[in-house]
Amino acid sequence: MKNARHEQILKLITEHAIETQEELAAYLNRSGFQVTQATVSRDIRQLQLRKVQGADGRQRYTAGSTEDPKLGQRYQRVLRDSFVSLDVSGNILVIHTVSGMAMAAAAALDSLDWPELLGSIAGDDTVMAVIRSPEDAPAVSGRIESMTS
Repeated sequence: MKNARHEQILKLITEHAIETQEELAAYLNRSGFQVTQATVSRDIRQLQLRKVQGADGRQRYTAGSTEDPKLGQRYQRVLRDSFVSLDVSGNILVIHTVSGMAMAAAAALDSLDWPELLGSIAGDDTVMAVIRSPEDAPAVSGRIESMTS
């Protein structure tokens, strides 16, 4: 249930300019998730959502930065240029890259030092990244996808 709720939160914040926890709770309740403000607050923390200023000057939730300050521009470019697709299975992310770039992409991911990302293993064009828990996987997946788009 928590995993599905986290996925719905990530979907909602990309589709709507949500400014408050109460507004997010209302959207979730309309989507069939019965939540309290405390649950939403905890979900926001776990997903590491942050607020950014929109073009209209109003604050809204977003799923993280498109550029991580801990990740150098070279690694940022490696991830962006090598990324093909990403799939989630429980607490494992399977990241497909262009041929020969998986090791560089894995090194870039490991350099992030995200507490949810335990480590990654790379082949030629595939990276397997182990996430601390299945509940953390949607947030990590969303952050990686936002970095690579």
